[in-house]
Amino acid sequence: MDTEEGVEVVWNEVLFSDKKVFKAQEEKIKEMFENLMQVEHPNIVKFHKYWLDMKESQARVIFITEYMSSGSLKQFLKKTKKNHKTMNVKAWKRWCTQILSALSYLHSCDPPIIHGNLTCDTIFIQHNGLIKIGSVWHRLFVNVFPDASVHGKGRQHRDEQRNLHFFPPEYGAGEDDYAIDIFSFGICALEMAVLEIQANGDTAVSKEAIVNAGQSLEDPLMREFTQSCLRHEAKLRPTAHDLLFHRVLFEVHSLKLLAAHCLINNQYLLPENCVEEKTKSFDPSAVMAEIKHEDRQGVQLKYSHVSPLELDKFLEDVKNGIYPLMNFASSRPHPVPRALSLSHEQVETVKTPTPEPQETETRKVVQMHCNLESNEEGTKTHLSLFLKMDDKLHRQLSCDILPTDTSKDLASELVHYAFINEEDSEKVAGFLEDALSRHRVRALASGSTQ
Repeated sequence: MDTEEGVEVVWNEVLFSDKKVFKAQEEKIKEMFENLMQVEHPNIVKFHKYWLDMKESQARVIFITEYMSSGSLKQFLKKTKKNHKTMNVKAWKRWCTQILSALSYLHSCDPPIIHGNLTCDTIFIQHNGLIKIGSVWHRLFVNVFPDASVHGKGRQHRDEQRNLHFFPPEYGAGEDDYAIDIFSFGICALEMAVLEIQANGDTAVSKEAIVNAGQSLEDPLMREFTQSCLRHEAKLRPTAHDLLFHRVLFEVHSLKLLAAHCLINNQYLLPENCVEEKTKSFDPSAVMAEIKHEDRQGVQLKYSHVSPLELDKFLEDVKNGIYPLMNFASSRPHPVPRALSLSHEQVETVKTPTPEPQETETRKVVQMHCNLESNEEGTKTHLSLFLKMDDKLHRQLSCDILPTDTSKDLASELVHYAFINEEDSEKVAGFLEDALSRHRVRALASGSTQ
């Protein structure tokens, strides 16, 4: 438990036995960890803070990551098998979609980030069904600092032996490529479906065992889906983006998904409990949509066919990241600093100074209200801003603004003083601009009537 923030976190450390090597690489280490803190996705374990620690015998990097309360996917699958249960197909689809959404994000960064260490041990699950992939830092660190010790060599070696079947034939033979992650994902998807791919004792899982597990899948679409990820030739494997649109993963209509994300992203503009109030006002027998056929009877969809509780649960799941948008929103690369994907030789040429870490607001704004009152002369306006954060805590701010102040300037100040998250800056600026425009219109109308 982090006593300062009041949240559960995981403490990790990377050891350097040679202090001279550590000192020589100190700036590079700082740059890499600063960049890792910028990776932001609902299905990727959050990287919170880090610091460097020098001792007489050795040096180390300590870093804090998000705590996943329900453990790893491997633990969950073992528990499910022990209880003689089978994998729910809907859960399998949701989990595959979330993992692929995270991989698609990493691979679409500019330049691409290759996870390189994806196994059922590095995928984590929350009690609400939210999946997150962890250890994004592991492969990056091993590539750039091969002599560093990560959690002890003995355990690392045993884990690698046990998880060798997650890595493709070309692994380690050349530069890392997205196809490595796709192969690893294919094994994860297969293990999620069958709960466990049998191995002989402590030895690695054989190719024969993987083939047998794939053939045991009853659904031909699931078989085709996993087999496409496990193709021997890397160039024949599909991308994470392509897999997101595979027929086997279809569960929610794209229009419904887009509408839900639009509602969640603009929730701050809507009154609280607006969905609940709106559904109450509908006539259950009223037709909300109709499909007409010339040669047969049409289909009518009534409001009574939609359960308000199911709708509320679906919106909550979308908000929690269980139904990612699957790259509908944008195909543009995400701008992530180059140091995340540079090779060992290339990183040595990077000399960008690392800014000092500073406190920032990590919570997101989910709802906003504001009030504007001008003095009689109209020379200044008093702004009262009410923010509801995603942890359900409220923040109320007030200040005097001048006619020359713009909404962008005000939003930038809120970010600078850590009142709002930087990602909310544009959203808050738009909200303030709309409020200021309405206030000016009212002020002009009031002046013309006097």
